[in-house]
Amino acid sequence: MSTATRLTDVQRGLETRLVPLAWANLVANIVIVVTGGAVRLTASGLGCPTWPKCTDESYTAHSALGIHGVIEFGNRLLTYVLLVIALACVVAAWRRAGRVRALALVVLGGIPAQAIVGGITVLTDLNPWIVAFHLLVSMAMVGVCVWLVDDLTGPTRSIASDVTRRLAWATFAAGWVVLWLGTVVTGSGPHSGDLDSRRTGLDPEVVSHVHGVSVGVLVVLTLSLLLVARRHGDRWVATFAGVLLGVELAQGLLGYVQFFTDLPEILVGTHMLGAALVAAGLARVVVTTRPRA
Repeated sequence: MSTATRLTDVQRGLETRLVPLAWANLVANIVIVVTGGAVRLTASGLGCPTWPKCTDESYTAHSALGIHGVIEFGNRLLTYVLLVIALACVVAAWRRAGRVRALALVVLGGIPAQAIVGGITVLTDLNPWIVAFHLLVSMAMVGVCVWLVDDLTGPTRSIASDVTRRLAWATFAAGWVVLWLGTVVTGSGPHSGDLDSRRTGLDPEVVSHVHGVSVGVLVVLTLSLLLVARRHGDRWVATFAGVLLGVELAQGLLGYVQFFTDLPEILVGTHMLGAALVAAGLARVVVTTRPRA
């Protein structure tokens, strides 16, 4: 069997697995948000003190770096897992015309871009604003993955009503303000990735309250979207808005619990997982306003 024939067989095999690969893309990008949070919560953000090497002498962590080096280097290695999944997804989607292949390429291109941003965060000693940007790019990647999954497996639907579409986009915008403010809270508090890393200089309690108000606005908008979508017969938008509302309420409750219990690491990590799910839900309601045959 020739090399060309073997490659064609591999591509055909991957094509039959396009949907699982698209889901794997989504799950992997959510997982790396959580593991990135673990790096911050264990104060391992500078476990590998430089980039692209781990130290000036080595690309890998060594015993002198201790557990922090292991955690930070382990998170770096996960990037290669994402890269393999994304590359397989691109190969599987290559013969697809239109948006599916383009979205798969965006996900693939976003991974090395994220690695560079991650490197900049290390080289700037965990500047909180760059750390925030790093997390928000991951959230955007989650949204693109949701779009790809919808193009492949989303329910059949007609275009949503104008008022539903406008409200969905308003909810999306408010949700991203909430996500950004969440990064500001983290950058102002005790879990910025390293015990000696700089903070934003903002009062953690004040920004926490501002973040809480923004969550309230988001909940009201999401509930409004749910009710409006039902009234206009946009069944699938209403369904996903309901799911998003449930995640938001759970996130809000968790946020208040962690605030009043002095930010225990396990709750903060769970809150970061919830943030990734909110990002996925925001993307889900927006893409569901589009028609799909």
